[in-house]
Amino acid sequence: MAAATMDMPISPAALPRLLQLCSPALPVGAYAYSQGLECAADRGWVRDEASAGAWILGLLNHTVRRLDLPVFARLWAAWWESDLEAVRRWNARLYASREAAELQREDRQLGAALARLLADLGLGEAAAWRNAPRVCFATLFSLAATRWDIPLPEAATGYAWAWVENQVTAATRLIPLGQTASQRLLVAAGPAIAAAVAQALTKARFDGSPMWYYTCVKLDMEARKELVVSRSGEQRVRLAEMASIKTEFAPRR
Repeated sequence: MAAATMDMPISPAALPRLLQLCSPALPVGAYAYSQGLECAADRGWVRDEASAGAWILGLLNHTVRRLDLPVFARLWAAWWESDLEAVRRWNARLYASREAAELQREDRQLGAALARLLADLGLGEAAAWRNAPRVCFATLFSLAATRWDIPLPEAATGYAWAWVENQVTAATRLIPLGQTASQRLLVAAGPAIAAAVAQALTKARFDGSPMWYYTCVKLDMEARKELVVSRSGEQRVRLAEMASIKTEFAPRR
């Protein structure tokens, strides 16, 4: 049943709900976060349209495609099958992959804000996540997607688009960029999002081994290190120790 729903086109009734989830007007406070872009702008690593595009599309390709979107697919499937144990497991793994306390706090606050909103909109399953000590935005986004009959490819595309749009909005404010330059970045991101979603869903569908998850985390950390070192010339980069992914988060065999 879940596989068939993954491949079905989105219905006219579900499309507005997807647009609602992706809207900058969604009251979760995403505008307040930049995922490191503010620091990059302050240090001069990101200073114009070209460097902003390299930063945003680089993270999309190396981090969102390799880690966030494959885990998002697992979360979507777990919610669709009402497998709460799997939801908690994948949420914990994604949360543990955030290699800095600031990134964990950002994900936790966005996730909790979306949980409160969804609970107020009548999704009772979201209520338990409002005060959870570890909650990811992707977990609640995927919950809303399944309950609002949004197929996985469209849900994943919407999730990636919302991430990119928030990054472009942050760049517009921080550099600053003109409105036309910002729109050029969004146009350029379109094909990159489509490719990232296609590759991520293929990975999630055909590679469910325990080693896959740890490989994703390792690639995510290495990608962020590459991006920062290439722009700063510094060798000291703050990365979380793999030991922070505790035994309770380990994939089950």
